[in-house]
Amino acid sequence: MLDTEELVLRYAVPDREVPHLRVNVISSLDGAATHDGVSGGLNNADDKQVFDTLRMLSDAVLVGAGTLRQEGYGAMVLDPPAVAWRTARRLPAHPTLAVVSGRLDLDPQSPMFTEAPARPLVLTHAGAPADRRRALAAVAEVVVCGGNAVDPARVVRALAGRGLAQVLCEGGPHLLGTLIAADLVDELCLTLSPVLEGGDAGRITAGGAQVTRTMRLAHVLTADDMLLLRYLRAHRRS
Repeated sequence: MLDTEELVLRYAVPDREVPHLRVNVISSLDGAATHDGVSGGLNNADDKQVFDTLRMLSDAVLVGAGTLRQEGYGAMVLDPPAVAWRTARRLPAHPTLAVVSGRLDLDPQSPMFTEAPARPLVLTHAGAPADRRRALAAVAEVVVCGGNAVDPARVVRALAGRGLAQVLCEGGPHLLGTLIAADLVDELCLTLSPVLEGGDAGRITAGGAQVTRTMRLAHVLTADDMLLLRYLRAHRRS
């Protein structure tokens, strides 16, 4: 297993007050983002340790509604050591779950809402069904971030405006594609799983404009045959 204290140092940001959008994803060697439909099929205990550490370091965990359903998300609850680490630094005990959804096809009775230790955010647009917005408002803060589609820049501003500067995006591919197109990704944490998947599994991104965003390698960690890569944007956005 990797050393948690070293991981905290490796993934720390210089200033928590400065908004920072970090993306954490996993891929097979041939580019598959999932195994049997879920990303968890590609990972191991070391990748899970990094996954948990990144959540511990975050103010908010941002995820698209499709990935949330596909991966079977529950309440955003950290384990006791992570809670102790956060509270010792005067951070909230748990990060806030922030869900991006245009159709609002979400169950208000899901444990991710009903058992959440911090009131989740649902980030949608003005054209989303009004009845779904009302139903979700009972269990989450529903935030309009756009007219007929969710504007990723408004999502990031909405989070920062609520004191959630350190954002960890866990996907999915369509959300990541829109964040890349909008030039909002400050950091990419990419785990390369030592497998070849073949088949028709999708990439870590989908949709969005085809653009080039230059990143620089910050570190490489190894865990047996798995690579844990951290990339930072070459130039911060203004």
